[in-house]
Amino acid sequence: MSDLNDPRVLFAAERTLMAWSRTAAGLMAFGFLIDRSELLMPGASARSAAGMWIGITFVLLGVALCALSVVQYRRAVAELRPAEIPPGYWVNLSVAASGLIGLLGAALAVYLAAG
Repeated sequence: MSDLNDPRVLFAAERTLMAWSRTAAGLMAFGFLIDRSELLMPGASARSAAGMWIGITFVLLGVALCALSVVQYRRAVAELRPAEIPPGYWVNLSVAASGLIGLLGAALAVYLAAG
């Protein structure tokens, strides 16, 4: 629990959540790149199963990271005192953004698996 009574504690937790969200989005993009990179090779007619599953694994790792970072953020916010949360501040806006990134990542994994 924080004894600072300062809203910067909340903002630090929120910055951490958004940093994890960017990392998760990067993992998802890397997974997509791995999956599709074989199609860029000269003479490639189809992607390999190994490339597909490695790419999907990276995308799902990003989805899991989004979910776990939201859980960690919610735990940190639950420990804050009212003085550390500015009046009218949307505490869950970053949670919604991270959740949306996770949902889009899950949709990307389904798209890649479908072929």
